[in-house]
Formats: sequence, C-alpha cells, structure tokens
Amino acid sequence: MIYLDNAATTWPKPESMVKAVGDCIRNTGANPGRGGHQMSLAAGRLIYDARELLAKLFNIDNPSRVVFTGNATESLNLVLKGILKPGSHVVTSSMEHNAVARPLHFLRQQGVEVSIVECSPSGVLDPADVEKVVRKNTKALVVLHASNVTGTIMPVEQLGQIAANHGISFILDAAQTAGYLDIDVEKLHIDALAFTGHKGLYGPQGTGGLFVREGLEVIPLLQGGTGSKSESLEQPVDLPDRFESGTPNTPGIAGLAEGVRVITQKGLGEIRRHENLLLQRFIDGLEQLRQVQIYGPSDPAQRVPVVSLNIKDQDSSEIAFILDRVYGIACRSGLHCSPQAHKTIGTLKKGTVRFSFSMYNTIEEIDRTLHALEEIITEVS
Repeated sequence: MIYLDNAATTWPKPESMVKAVGDCIRNTGANPGRGGHQMSLAAGRLIYDARELLAKLFNIDNPSRVVFTGNATESLNLVLKGILKPGSHVVTSSMEHNAVARPLHFLRQQGVEVSIVECSPSGVLDPADVEKVVRKNTKALVVLHASNVTGTIMPVEQLGQIAANHGISFILDAAQTAGYLDIDVEKLHIDALAFTGHKGLYGPQGTGGLFVREGLEVIPLLQGGTGSKSESLEQPVDLPDRFESGTPNTPGIAGLAEGVRVITQKGLGEIRRHENLLLQRFIDGLEQLRQVQIYGPSDPAQRVPVVSLNIKDQDSSEIAFILDRVYGIACRSGLHCSPQAHKTIGTLKKGTVRFSFSMYNTIEEIDRTLHALEEIITEVS
C-alpha cells in the first residue's frame, strides 16, 4: 500500500508512539488528578509533560494554557461558541473546513454576524480584503493556517497583525500545519490555537488541543469533574481545568507526547525539506501529464504537501477507486469536508482527487503514483 492520505490522518505512525500508548495502558492506567496513589500521580505527570512539550513547540510560555481536547474540531467549537455572542461579528475566509464553517453557521442562526472573505481561485487570501470588513463589533478573526484542499498557506503573520491592530481575537486552525510549519503564538499574535494530534504531530486519533491566551474569556462547553475544587458546584476558573471536564484520554495524550518528541528530534526543518521535495517531484510530474488540472498555488513554497487534481471530466471518486483497487494507492476524493473551499476553486460539483504526503513517504512512491496516473489517463482517453 502506498498511503497518500496524510491530510486526513498520518500513517504509518512512529513505532515509539504506538509503544507509548501501550505502555501507558499497561503501566499508567489510573485516572490522573483523581487520586493520591502512585499510578494516578504518574498519569498526571505524563499529561503535564505533554503540555510542556506542546508549549515548547508553539512557544507558549505557560503550559497550563494548553487544553487537551479530542481533536481540532472540538477545540474550534469550544473557542468559537465560548466567545461569540448574539450581536458579535466574526471574520473568516471562503476556504474554511467545516470545523469552522459549521460552528459559524450555527452561531449565525443564534444572532452572530459572519463575514466570509472570498479567496482567489487558488485559495489565496488577501489580508487587505480582511481588513476592509473589520467593524466596531468585530470580536474575532478565525482562519485555517493551510487549506486541506489546495494546500494553500494563509498569510497568518499579516492576519495576526491585523487582529492585534484592531484589538480582536485571532483564532488559528492549525489542523494541517502543526508539526509541519513553525507556529509561534507570540510572533503570529495568536489568541487561540486549535490543533489535532493525529496528523502532523503523529499522535493517535482522538487527541488534540487548544491554546487559549491569558485574558481571552471563553465560556466552557462542558461542566463536570476536573479532579480539582470538588467541593464547589462552580466550574473551576483556572486553566486547564476550566475546559477539561471528565476523564482525559491519558493513553492518547501519551502517544501525542511521543509524536511531538519524534518530530522535535527530527526537526521541523528537515520534515519540511523532505516533504517539499516530494511535493515538488509530484507537481513537476503532474505538469507533464495530459488532461490533468492541478488546484492551488503554482509555487510549492506557498503550500503544504497537499495536492488536489482532476483528470479531464472523469469522476474524482472513480479515479480514487482505481488507484486503490488496481494500484494499491490510498488517496481521497470528494469535497474533503470543505464545500466552501471547493466553491472557491470551482470544484463544488465534482470534488477533487487529493494526495497528501508525510515524512514517511518516498520519492519512489511518488514516481509510482505518477506512473499509475499516466496509465489511468491513457486508459480513459
């Protein structure tokens, strides 16, 4: 199997990550923060170690501002529904994943005003267009760091500066970039950073998190047991307990921590270098094929290793099916949970065939995929 669906979830995972999950279940299976015995304390230390690793990765000065969730979608729902009220105004882009688009649609029905800034057909967002729609009642600017459809990297440094200049909250969806691009919450003026654990951080599914800057008031989505201040019916106000009700996914967090260790030891620069090499090889090869339309920026430096394409008028699902069943190549077809993005690039009716690479993919796999696409084109011509 050639696995090229890493934008959905990375595979394979580091062996040390898989081992960390198993070791946690076998040796640290207690409930963290819910007991004074050795196993409970060890589980609590494990979770705090994970917070520290993530805080260092994103240049967060206080690890307690890192809140664990099940995924980036949960993180985005938490912050968006926790700060936006009827009468508030929020700015977003036309390339957003449903993790942002659907909560904003829900909030719009509750009286929140939403401005969607149109991107170019290649998915590029112009910061000047964002600044034009900021109002007196604008509460937040929320955008993805990079598109899961076109791979387009958004101008987040300029967007963060615009948010800071206007005194509005900058919320960044880093589902496609955490573990691939350098993310510095201070440099980028990020007030809330949503990330998932199972993609570029090489952790298990069901893990993710949210950074919340001090001073940003967010109403919790959940109330319940936190292992702290149990005598009170009021939800704790201090982070991370304010947003972490219920028993955490300790084995998953153990795996996430190990995934972060792996990419930190390898180095984000080296990961980018390798994946950009694969990306350039793939795009160069596609440009030599007849009847292939590639979506997104022409410059690979302006995108993460995600490539969407179509072959003439062929159904994207049929192409992906042939790649899987005939050639053993796993990719993804359809709308990728991002209908607004497909509307922006003109593929809402037919979707795209999407290929996405990880640090474990090879040049040989890229070449074999290009050869498979060439044979498919010859067959359908």
